[in-house]
Parts: sequence; structure tokens; C-alpha cells
Amino acid sequence: MARLSFVNKIKGLFGGKKLDEEFFDELIDALVEGDIGAKMAYEIAGELEKICKEKKIHDETEIRLELKKLLLGYVKSVQFAPEKGKVNIFMLLGVNGVGKTTSVAKLANYFKNQGENVIMAAADTFRAAAEEQLEMHGERLGIRVVAHQHGGDPSAVVFDAADSARANGGALVLADTAGRLHNKENLVRELQKIDRIAGQKADAGCYRKFIVIDATTGQNALRQAEVFKEAVGVDGVILTKYDSTARGGVAFSVGKELGIPVAYVCTGEKYENIQTFDPESYTNEFLGL
Repeated sequence: MARLSFVNKIKGLFGGKKLDEEFFDELIDALVEGDIGAKMAYEIAGELEKICKEKKIHDETEIRLELKKLLLGYVKSVQFAPEKGKVNIFMLLGVNGVGKTTSVAKLANYFKNQGENVIMAAADTFRAAAEEQLEMHGERLGIRVVAHQHGGDPSAVVFDAADSARANGGALVLADTAGRLHNKENLVRELQKIDRIAGQKADAGCYRKFIVIDATTGQNALRQAEVFKEAVGVDGVILTKYDSTARGGVAFSVGKELGIPVAYVCTGEKYENIQTFDPESYTNEFLGL
């Protein structure tokens, strides 16, 4: 229960200790343990120390609230609703193993339950299991999946899915994509091609890109988000595996360092285990408030 031990550490930090150098050193250690990068942890502790001196704050409840205010300044939420009667494309990006294909299925179920016409596009044609996995989800959810043969052109899959959406009087296309970072140059070229096609096929203002990151991978997730943001741009984060093993600091890091807001949080394996991101409750949970 990594999150619980981290929260206990934060709580212990505010257990009647003096606001001295040792306190702020321990705060830095705790924030780093909570998956906030070292550089950012130093900045937060420095800023908090300055605020406490200026406002003459010594009460631990007030100190925690000031820390919460600081953290809330780094993380934002964002929501994108598909437009009825138009071709909407949401492309999901991320490295293999973060839960991208499952997130496509969860979003498909989420939007289907809101009355949207949804099509899933198996644009990860490199990993054979990805297409099979998406088709399995499609069968279970009663949602159409557009797929081509293994090793085919992924941008052609998105092209066909968008044409199908247009022929149906508009729909939301949820595109799964490859994430083989060990072959970064090929991956970037492939994603840029899909990006061009999706940008052309979606109606104006109806194309969004989401980076899927595993909440348990800490600063690695920040580096992954950086790669995809540089390659094609990113509109929002989908945070997966946010259960007892995730400490949660990565959302603050991605917000502060890359300016990317969080759209959804996935908290389990079931289709319904996805919810819109709430910065306030997320920060409270992070600090054990």
C-alpha cells in the first residue's frame, strides 16, 4: 500500500514539528517519495518556507493548506465532449503497458452510456494482441471496431474509421495507437502521419490527443509525456492504475513541467472504473487531508 505509507509520512511530518531546516528537508524527501521530481520538490519546499515566513504561519493545519494551494496551482482538469452530428476523433497515445487499449474501451463505454455513437479504431497494427484485445472489448460492449491486417498502415485505420463515422451522420472515433519507444524515430513518424490524417478527417475543433500514463511509474511517466508532447502535441492526460500502489505526484509534475491538464483517472480493471479528474479531491488524497 504505497500510497498509504506515503500519506502517513506526510501526516507524520506535520505532527507538531518545528518549522526549521530539518522540517523542509523532510518535506522534500516526502514529496520525492510521492513521485514529485527532486527539482520540483525543492521549489515547492522553498516556496512554502517563504510563504510561512511572510504570513507568520506556524499552525500545522495552515501549513498543509498552504501546501495544498501550491500543489493545486500545478494541476488542472480538462473535459472534451464530442459534438453531435460531427466526426470527432480522440487519439490515445502512450508507451506499451500503460493500459492504453483498456482505456480506449473504458472511454468507449463511458461515452456510449452518455448516448454517443462510438467507433473504436485499432490503429496499433504493430502489436497483434492490441487488435485482438480491442475487438474483444468491442464484442463485450457492443461497439464497432475498425481494424486492418496486422502490420498494416495505422493511419489508414483512422481514415476508414473517420469515413465510417461520417457515413453514420457523425460519431466519436477512439483510436488506439502503438507505443514502442525503443523504436522512437519510427514511432514518431508513424504518429505524425496518423496525426495529419486525423486532423484532416475530424471536423473543426473535434480532434483531441490524450497521453495515457501509468500513475505508478512516477518520473518515467513525465518523460514519456514529454516525448509524445514533442512528437504530436497532447491535450490531456488519462491517468491509469491509480490504486493503492500509486502515490499520485506525477499529475502535479506533468501539470507544472509540461502544462498538460488531466482529463480522466482510471482506478480499476472494470469498464466503469474511469472518472473525470477532480484536482481538489486528488490533492486532498495526495496530502491525506
